[in-house]
Amino acid sequence: MTVAKSILQLALPVLLILAGQNTALADPPADHSGAEEMPKAPYLLAGAPTFETTLINFRAKYNEANPTQQIGEFRAISESANSSLTRAASKINENLYASTALEKGTGKIKTLQITYLPIQGPEEKAARTLAVSYMANLMRQFDATLSPEQSVARVTSLIEKGKGQQFYKQEVGAVRFVISDNGEKGLTFAVEPVKLALAEP
Repeated sequence: MTVAKSILQLALPVLLILAGQNTALADPPADHSGAEEMPKAPYLLAGAPTFETTLINFRAKYNEANPTQQIGEFRAISESANSSLTRAASKINENLYASTALEKGTGKIKTLQITYLPIQGPEEKAARTLAVSYMANLMRQFDATLSPEQSVARVTSLIEKGKGQQFYKQEVGAVRFVISDNGEKGLTFAVEPVKLALAEP
């Protein structure tokens, strides 16, 4: 399989679902039952906890904090009827998108992701810099102690540590930051809540 074909297979489902009207939906609409599915995150754990916030609230806070690097409304992606998750994505540009997995019923967030589809040529450096900036913005939403420079350095370090790995995680308090490096098929940065264990008495 050629590299171009691999990238197309990854990007096509996202582009297809984002081609229509961008709306945040609690559940996938019935007329999307035949749509291709986005690849699932290999690192999302079964029974993972949720953040105590909804996607609408997250977007409002994120966009207020990042007026020059906004995330548009998310569009639901079709899931099997017995899935406990609702997945949704928001296209940022041709090679960058945000995605999420929500708990059905509550709409609470289980994971938030920024995925960069690498490009070649003179625009590669600027595209990657923008992707890292979005990833750093997402990190700061869950670690407000970081400055923009510190969050970019932290994301860059995670990308280096996770290079070539299906996923690399780093826990910080009640969240974990994840890098999933699929080479030319895409680089994903995710933020997820951690199920905290009770301390032994």
